[in-house]
Amino acid sequence: MKRFFEAGLAALFLMFLFCSCGREKPVVQEQPAGSALPPTATGELESSSEATANEKSGVSDMEISQTGWTKVVPAEYTQAADEQGSVVRLDYESEDYVRDGSAITKTAYVYTPYGYDEKDTETRYNILYLMHGWGGHAGEYFEFTETKNMFDNLIADGDIPPLIIVSATFYNENSSTDFGSSIEEFRAFHQDFEEHLMPAVEERFHTYAHSVSMEDLKASRDHRAFGGFSLGSVTTWLQFCYDYDYIRWFLPMSGSCWYYGTYGDFQFEKNVDFIEQLIEDENLDERGYFIYHAVGTEDAVKSQPINMAEEMLSRDIFTQDHYVFYQKDGGYHDFNAVQEYLYNALPLFFREKNDTSENMLVNSQSYTTDTAISDVINDPAFGEYGRLIFPVDTGYFSGKTLGDLRLTWYSNIDPNKTVEIANYMKSHAEAGETIFYDIYTDEEKAAEPDKNDTGLFFFKGDPGAKFAVCNAGGGFAYVGAMHDSFPHALELSKMGYNAFALIYRPGWDTAMEDLARAVSFIFEHADELEVDTDCYSLWGGSAGARMAADVGSYGTAYFGGDDLPQAGCIVMQYTGHSEWQKTDPPTYVCVGTSDGIANWRTMQRRLAAMSDAGIPTEFHAYEGLSHGFGLGTGTVAEGWINDAVAFWEQQM
Repeated sequence: MKRFFEAGLAALFLMFLFCSCGREKPVVQEQPAGSALPPTATGELESSSEATANEKSGVSDMEISQTGWTKVVPAEYTQAADEQGSVVRLDYESEDYVRDGSAITKTAYVYTPYGYDEKDTETRYNILYLMHGWGGHAGEYFEFTETKNMFDNLIADGDIPPLIIVSATFYNENSSTDFGSSIEEFRAFHQDFEEHLMPAVEERFHTYAHSVSMEDLKASRDHRAFGGFSLGSVTTWLQFCYDYDYIRWFLPMSGSCWYYGTYGDFQFEKNVDFIEQLIEDENLDERGYFIYHAVGTEDAVKSQPINMAEEMLSRDIFTQDHYVFYQKDGGYHDFNAVQEYLYNALPLFFREKNDTSENMLVNSQSYTTDTAISDVINDPAFGEYGRLIFPVDTGYFSGKTLGDLRLTWYSNIDPNKTVEIANYMKSHAEAGETIFYDIYTDEEKAAEPDKNDTGLFFFKGDPGAKFAVCNAGGGFAYVGAMHDSFPHALELSKMGYNAFALIYRPGWDTAMEDLARAVSFIFEHADELEVDTDCYSLWGGSAGARMAADVGSYGTAYFGGDDLPQAGCIVMQYTGHSEWQKTDPPTYVCVGTSDGIANWRTMQRRLAAMSDAGIPTEFHAYEGLSHGFGLGTGTVAEGWINDAVAFWEQQM
């Protein structure tokens, strides 16, 4: 596959620059979890899944990050489905808009989903039009068996509603090798689309258009999408500019808008000015539109969509319910990347305005208390990091389902909270958000394989809010995150704070090293993560409380991390940790009076001494509670986390 590395040869570069590269069989690649972060060059990217500033009624109240990484297509989705759709050729009459206006015959290929019946005029289908890149041709999207299989599987599994897909061409003769004439033809394509292609397709196939009159085609715009790759992406942007009356959903892949300018004369600001004015003039905020813009990090033309995206995201009008920008980590300018963009974007299309964010993000296959733990671990939504959601050392937990999970040394495990956390992770991961970050490089993990069992799960709060790192206990033998850090992080995110749950290597030395590295990672990527590093807090239960206390006391540099500011607050639960220094951060502690592992009086004496030394403290002992009560739901400790947050806020 050409990777366009011949940058010094301008002519050769131009020859391949906008080629659809559609001759290579797609190979599904594994995306490195958390290996990099989305671009935030403007500093204005709205990427919070909890954002509340967005009040416009576009696609819905959809809570999907505005920027992020695409997720890998599951391997099984590239295999032949039991229920397969069909592809037919459609020849239609058009005219030569570029030259003399003479009558011509053009070709498109049309995919109909499994169960489509030409005689059934009652059942209606959404429709997606797809456009190839330079040198491509009609039907190209269906020539890749894995991509066609993916369409079948998305529909069969209920990820997208059954839909009709059209693989068309902007070429009059279905082929071209001249770049200049290609530009002329795709610029005129919107006329072919409005006057010939769309009427020809939707007169024959059962879409939501009651007829092919201009009025009925416009009336059915909510059920029509258009996407394209490379020069097809440029065509998609022009479709938005010209055919917004007919199309609501747009998928430009690896390209920018050329309403003004062309290759070598990219006028991003002027084009975005035009789009912004168009939206205002045509009231598209209220009528609804949604653009899923995508490119790969190794794509030869990535600077175009990135520059376009940064210009779009710098304007308040383009909120996340109207425009999102996603990247494929390691993605090139090829159909492997296209397949992944389609997989990620299509489940977000064809949503009603009154869909709730919960309906958008949690599908019919959400987890319940009866879901097998192994099904969560192996869910394709999580990729390789699914195995870190529950203890890696399986000897420390028991139970086959989420409802009967048990963790060594822990009490009061709430099955409903376990299910809520698992569904939160799944829904946000499926929405394309990054919920897990590696804290070590591939080289470091290769040198020390146990570092493969580390990382940060991210529960995102408000953009620019302060952050907390939650550390589960487990006696330095395992990490009991599902009860002792995930619930805390989730609740903190609901309050607007950015919360991380650390998966660390058991053992005091390695745990401290991992926590110091995690805090260093967050500081290093603070802009991309959209977190405020001032007065951050460290939280922990049992062994995790010792981690928070020691890193808070001695600092991250002491344990091999960067030389960073001291935490603004430490929150500790149920530990017998008695050491402290006069320079320790303000500390909040809660413990149960019936804890057989961590004596509550030890913690009381420690905090009393710290308080006498002038360190702000707060202590709570809950009558009758045993070790490891977590959030304390349904106990006398319920609500303690609100007290802890209030204490943290007093230190800000």
